[in-house]
Amino acid sequence: MASAANSAACSLAVPPPFDGKPLPRQSSAHAVGLPSLRPTPHLASPSRLQIREAWKTAAYNCRRVAEKFIRKATGETTATVEITTAAAAATTTTTTAAEFADQLPELSDFVRKIQESWDKLEDKYTVSALAFAGIIGLWTAGGAVSAIDRLPLVPGALELVGIGYTGWFVYKNLLLESDRKSLIAKVKSLYRDIIGSSE
Repeated sequence: MASAANSAACSLAVPPPFDGKPLPRQSSAHAVGLPSLRPTPHLASPSRLQIREAWKTAAYNCRRVAEKFIRKATGETTATVEITTAAAAATTTTTTAAEFADQLPELSDFVRKIQESWDKLEDKYTVSALAFAGIIGLWTAGGAVSAIDRLPLVPGALELVGIGYTGWFVYKNLLLESDRKSLIAKVKSLYRDIIGSSE
C-alpha cells in the first residue's frame, strides 16, 4: 500500500492545457510538473483536389512557356508573345514573333545552328552522355577547388604560383615582338588543327 502511494506521489503531474493563466504549484514535494505548450493552431492542409489543380495549372503554364520558346526558335510569325515588364507587372504588351526575332536575330540564328548541328549527329546518346559527364566533371572540379580553398595555407601558395606563372608567360611570350609573333603563329596553327582548315 505504501509503495502505491509513493509511486503516485513521484509520478509526473500532467498540467491542463495552456489558457493564459499561471499554473498552480503542486502541493507534493516529489511531484514534477512540466509547463504545457500552447495548442498548435489548426493548419489546413490542401486537399487532393487543390493539389491536383495546382499541378494542372503548373503543367499548363510550363506547356505555354515551351510552346512560346519553340515558336520563337522556329520564327513563326502568326504567334503572339506576351511580354510582361518588371516595372509594371499588370501591364502586358503583345508583339508578334517576327518583331521579337527582329529584336534578337542572333538568338534565332544561334538556336537554328544548334538544331542543325544536333540533327547532323549520328550518335546522340554518346554526345548526351559526354555532356552529362562534363557537367559532373565540372561539379566535381568545383568541389575540389572549394575544398582546397578551405585549407589554411594552400590558397595563398596557389595565388603565388599563378602570379609567378603569369610573369614567366609574359616574359617568355609577350615581352618581345618576335616572341609575340611566334605565339600568334602557335595559336593559329593550334586553332587550325582543332577546327580544321577551311582551305
